[in-house]
Amino acid sequence: MKYLRFSYAIIRIKVYHTIVFIKKKIYFCTTRNQTMIQRIQTVYLALAFILTGILPFVFPLWTLADGKSEMFMANQFYVILFGLSTSLALLSILFYKKRQHQFVIGRLNIILNLILLGLFVYRSLNLSGETLAVSEKGIGMFLPIIAIVFLVLANKAIQKDEDLVKSVDRLR
Repeated sequence: MKYLRFSYAIIRIKVYHTIVFIKKKIYFCTTRNQTMIQRIQTVYLALAFILTGILPFVFPLWTLADGKSEMFMANQFYVILFGLSTSLALLSILFYKKRQHQFVIGRLNIILNLILLGLFVYRSLNLSGETLAVSEKGIGMFLPIIAIVFLVLANKAIQKDEDLVKSVDRLR
């Protein structure tokens, strides 16, 4: 009878440890997969993705004097630059485990948006028909500025994470 109670206690302990191990494994899996979403730079990069990938379809770049709205699709070069900026933002989100690559891609995206902004300013200053009537600049022309702000904030957060990891490595 004593032997039966002892084996029953051992089985209970093993089952308990197995359940605890499974719970820890499930907890570990769920927390490990959520680390990308919890980082603030992912939010900033997602906002930059929305600004360069979705909003140019909604807002016109400028409204000409005759009342026509000109979207970014009117010029193929703008389409290519907006597409590159969108894909770089998405690529940077997907490289959440490689902070250095994420930082470099963010810098390239900032440079690309500065080029896009420069082209918009040049085009708006040289619009045809500006001598007769004044055209209105649309919100779409200022989307690269807002995207640059979010990309700079994302790069600051990435650099802050990188500095934190380096400081922890120094303590080891």
